[in-house]
Amino acid sequence: MLYLIGLGLNLDSISKSGLEIVKRCKKIYLESYTVDFPYSVSALQEVIGKKIIPVDRDFVESYKIIDEAKKMDVALLVYGNPLTATTHISLLHEAKLSKIKCKVIHNASILDAVAETGLQLYKFGKVASMPSWDYEKKFTPDSFMKIIQENLSINAHSLLLVDIGLPFDSALQQLEKAAENYNIKLKKIIICQALGTKHSKIIFKDIKELIKDKKKFNIKSPYCIILPAKLHFFEKEILESFE
Repeated sequence: MLYLIGLGLNLDSISKSGLEIVKRCKKIYLESYTVDFPYSVSALQEVIGKKIIPVDRDFVESYKIIDEAKKMDVALLVYGNPLTATTHISLLHEAKLSKIKCKVIHNASILDAVAETGLQLYKFGKVASMPSWDYEKKFTPDSFMKIIQENLSINAHSLLLVDIGLPFDSALQQLEKAAENYNIKLKKIIICQALGTKHSKIIFKDIKELIKDKKKFNIKSPYCIILPAKLHFFEKEILESFE
């Protein structure tokens, strides 16, 4: 049987049912390519009490884990909620096609944790992802800004997920340049660092101030960026407490 288990947002967030399932699985894999973890694999192994095998995108998309699930109980651990990424939904679908039993253990993710900013979740639009730019190879994709543009057109907030390993200062520079390319004027944006952990931090500042004093704010991975649309007065009141 195959289990897709959400780890939640901090080291101790795995649910009781998830922990019980992991303890009886023969193999435990950790999806390690969609997020910068706020803790180490060794620390997670101590919590779970069993060996964990980190795997990359190629392994997950090869569906080898499904073949193994035909013979034994196998778990794939995923940071946050296990079905946030389309890769994992495809895995669930493939298991069903192969007539392999599969169970999903849900958990908290960044998609609901951002409510801590005071923004109303139902006012968010499509989620956008910003890849790392490679200036030497002239690889500077900015199509993610089109999603933000569409969100703003319907007065929806935009959650921007940044590529794994992308430094905060580089992300700000890329965001400013991409916005310029789409004639979008950026003012105050929201930075969310490691929500749900003891290192949690929320900042509401003008992007130029963030770029100028990036060392002062000391933002580290994992983090995400929110570009707010028109604010409700209560959203504004809460956000101003993070200035």
